[in-house]
Amino acid sequence: MYVRPAAAAAAAFLGFTLTLLGGTAASAASGPTVPTVPSSPSGSTGPAGPAGTPGLLGPVVYAHRGASAYAPENTLAAIDLAMRLGFDWVENDVQRTKDGELVVIHDDTLARTTDAEQAFPDRKPWRVKDFTAAEIATLDAGSWFGEEFAGERVPTLREYLDRVERNRQRLLLEVKKPELYPGVEKQTLQVLGEAGWLDTDHVQRRLVVQSFSADSVRLVHGLRPDLVTAFLGTPTLAELPKYAQFTDRINPWHTTISADWVAAVHDLRGAHGKAMEVDTWIVDDAATARKVQGMGVDGIITNAPDVVHQAVLGAFAF
Repeated sequence: MYVRPAAAAAAAFLGFTLTLLGGTAASAASGPTVPTVPSSPSGSTGPAGPAGTPGLLGPVVYAHRGASAYAPENTLAAIDLAMRLGFDWVENDVQRTKDGELVVIHDDTLARTTDAEQAFPDRKPWRVKDFTAAEIATLDAGSWFGEEFAGERVPTLREYLDRVERNRQRLLLEVKKPELYPGVEKQTLQVLGEAGWLDTDHVQRRLVVQSFSADSVRLVHGLRPDLVTAFLGTPTLAELPKYAQFTDRINPWHTTISADWVAAVHDLRGAHGKAMEVDTWIVDDAATARKVQGMGVDGIITNAPDVVHQAVLGAFAF
């Protein structure tokens, strides 16, 4: 569950963070200009291996919906900020409009993160699938978070992929609520292919597809067996071998796991014959980050990637 920090605390911490990175708090919201970052941006706490395997120095850090503690989630501003903070792995959520366009938004309604209620007062409950892509493109997806983000839009998946590519980032893509959108897995793969994201480089090093739906993950694996996939949830120890048949990772909520459970996942070989991995979510504080690191997780998905990175490695030692 995403909980936005108090605005003042978030702004203060972001200012401190960007000062360390050679930027300013104002620059975080000012567009594509990238502050100087010490060494090359890295999504992990060490050099990332194929398909985002953990770095030598600690868990891979994933910017959940972008740097969403400091910018409106799932917007281009959020992934740009993740890049400026030095993180190349970003996570997003994919849903489908009334006229069949894939868009990047978490909720299956528009009310929380856009001005849909004001723009379309007679369209309650403002479901994504009840609006055309053109209608959604008119909505303000930034003002709810802060005035400085007024005018941010809900990006289409293609727009989002193009920005991630421009930023030289990597993507943890979630197929959101596939039961609402029959055929969304195949369509997502089609858009990924059209955007150049299904070549060897992207498939091996820069893309993971996940879902809370085991059927959806299984379908993606069947359509593209070369892709790295992840199941969102915490299967029991007895269930884990079944998941290993069609996925490479189990990505659980951090409150549901233990060191023994993580070790049991690691003991299994996943769909590509390698040891299965665990990327846990949503961890936004230093104490919890160190706790799950001690459990042996391979990755940490977080709204505040700088906080987690500092906790698991210390003082931005890239």
